[in-house]
Amino acid sequence: MEIIRISTAGSVDDGKSTLIGRLLYDTQSLSKDKIENIKSLSQQKGLKDIDLSLITDGLTAEREQGITIDVAHIYFNTPNRKYIIADTPGHIEYTRNMITGASNASVFMILIDARQGIVEQTKRHLFIASLLEIEHIVFVINKMDLVSFEESVYLNILAELKKLEVKFELEDRKLTYIPISAKLGDNVVNRSNHMDWYTGPSLLTFLEQTNIEEKPSEFRFNVQYVIRPQSDQFHDFRGYAGKVKSGKIQLGDEIKVLSSGQSSKIKAIHRYKEQLLSAKTNDSVTIELEDDIDISRGDILTLSSSESTGDRLINSKICWLDKEPLVPQKRYLLKYNAATVPVKIDAIESQLNFTSLDFETNPDQVGINSINQISIKTAAPIYLDQYRENPKNGYFILVDEVSNNTVGVGFKN
Repeated sequence: MEIIRISTAGSVDDGKSTLIGRLLYDTQSLSKDKIENIKSLSQQKGLKDIDLSLITDGLTAEREQGITIDVAHIYFNTPNRKYIIADTPGHIEYTRNMITGASNASVFMILIDARQGIVEQTKRHLFIASLLEIEHIVFVINKMDLVSFEESVYLNILAELKKLEVKFELEDRKLTYIPISAKLGDNVVNRSNHMDWYTGPSLLTFLEQTNIEEKPSEFRFNVQYVIRPQSDQFHDFRGYAGKVKSGKIQLGDEIKVLSSGQSSKIKAIHRYKEQLLSAKTNDSVTIELEDDIDISRGDILTLSSSESTGDRLINSKICWLDKEPLVPQKRYLLKYNAATVPVKIDAIESQLNFTSLDFETNPDQVGINSINQISIKTAAPIYLDQYRENPKNGYFILVDEVSNNTVGVGFKN
């Protein structure tokens, strides 16, 4: 069954948690005990109707404040598909949480309060959708019941969105617009009876029918473990276990090791007790080669025809995650796939101004939740693709080698 990963975004009180609760409630994805618990909590808050946002606002601090501050992952199924929804925070202070939640999403769902229209956070979320190269962006105009389900309100918001789509160069993305009322359930799972002027699908119908396709990209295989049983049954066996990060491979294809340039041909592709004829993106397999060549954990295998080369200086956008600011003179560890390389920050070129959404030079410091353009010098060549060309092999994390904290997530330009 196909798995669809969705990330939500929106300003505080736009109704993200309520929308997700409505999806779960109306698809009958909740147990009776869970429903009774939420009804009881709603009554304790003095509410006549069930507060669907309580289904996902799991942290005590969230329930006390009525906001989402952590990334909650919610799972539900329909007969056709499995869904994983990342309910991410709306506050600017939690930008790092939102990028984390959206990093693996194939659908980015941006909520807009119909009463407020486009706000600064909407623009920030659009920037992040652009940064992460997410193909499917759904604008969910919520709380239509509070504007009397007026079509003119919806059309005015669409006109403003069209201008932003040009600014963020989103013309090549697949964009969808759905007016809803998460509280009442209009156009969430079932079509609304209050908006005859809207002829599109409900949100769930859209999710069920959307064709999620991987962006065509070159074959990259991340070696995580070298298997040498050294048993009587498998005396000469040498296999390379890992994950196909992007592209596909089949028996007989000629591959090379990016770090050394050595090449060989695919002799066998194993998956547990199966032998496969081919493997594709996200498949975890063991590759056996015709020749005994030097391959270690962290190496990247690609097709011999690939022109990819290693870099010792990379330019990237980076979101800083740590409470301690970046120290340019300090050494960090850059981790990508199964490889770890010591690095230093060569230059901090610019920082995103969250108000104007332009990159400005000479920032005072790189602090938590900031997004920056930087260049990085590496102690050894690294083999990343441009994120725009191959998102599966275009990102990395930075780790403080003293505290072992993950301090940044970066995307190669």
